[in-house]
Amino acid sequence: MYWRRTMRRVKSWVLAASAVTPRPVYEARRRLLQAGAGLVVGSLLPVRSRAVAPAGGVFATVPRGGFGTDEALTPHEFVTGYNNFYEFGTDKADPAAHAHSLRPRPWQVVIDGAVANPLTLDIDELLKPQQLEERIYRLRCVEGWSMVIPWIGLPLADVLRRVEPLGSAKYVEFTTLRDPEQMPGQRRDVLPWPYVEGLRLDEAMHPLSLLAVGVYGDLLPNQNGAPLRLVVPWKYGFKSVKSIVRIRFTEQQPKTAWNVVAPREYGFYANVNPKVDHPRWSQARERRLGEGLFMARRPTLPFNGYAEEVASLYSDMDLSRDY
Repeated sequence: MYWRRTMRRVKSWVLAASAVTPRPVYEARRRLLQAGAGLVVGSLLPVRSRAVAPAGGVFATVPRGGFGTDEALTPHEFVTGYNNFYEFGTDKADPAAHAHSLRPRPWQVVIDGAVANPLTLDIDELLKPQQLEERIYRLRCVEGWSMVIPWIGLPLADVLRRVEPLGSAKYVEFTTLRDPEQMPGQRRDVLPWPYVEGLRLDEAMHPLSLLAVGVYGDLLPNQNGAPLRLVVPWKYGFKSVKSIVRIRFTEQQPKTAWNVVAPREYGFYANVNPKVDHPRWSQARERRLGEGLFMARRPTLPFNGYAEEVASLYSDMDLSRDY
């Protein structure tokens, strides 16, 4: 089944695994230039046709799942070295530099709210290889840059069904750990802590929505949201909340971090839409990290290229208003 010309259903195959080391993080930063309001202009070196991290990851045998892309992967050093994770600082390199203070074990996730069977899950219950798969998704940041990332995870819906949502549940709220000792960026009031995001129930149950526990064949690095993060590929990256400690079913739309701080700039839905600009960034085109300084920006696709899969969720909405 084809999504767009660049998207296809991919048969299972094994991706090379990765190991994260500090040195590439800082090498990546030296090669990144910024222009305007934090917009990345890319690497000074061209990307290889297929970016592969060093072997040895714990998910080396996890199969490729049913969703993928033929586009070149973003190099491992960019994926793990260029991050928005304000709990560790507002600079793109801050998470890689400071996230060593995060302790991803032991870790539990509470799933409660409007459910018949609330649960508290240990993270290791979600790391059983037989329930994991690799999915290669585009990631589009509202700041105008993008990546192509090989995530390891499991469908969000598979986890949510375990708690038997009640008929009154309309939304799902996700909450990040709040611990300034482990997350030094929380010592500043940059955002209302803890970081909270949310999805409508049908969005959360959609087959594309993923709970990620790894990237590039290995466990999630702390700076990428260890040990558990959300990935919703048709939405801007700020929706993909990291280091999740609670998932709560609600009857009312959750008050989410960026929407509370700047509601005119960050809507609740945050669907990728090239026709609706952010006040500071055009959304019509994007810079793919790793493609080189002189590569032209590519057109941004509606719903980040996943329109055939998700556009029907919003058929009765005005997406220029409900952004």
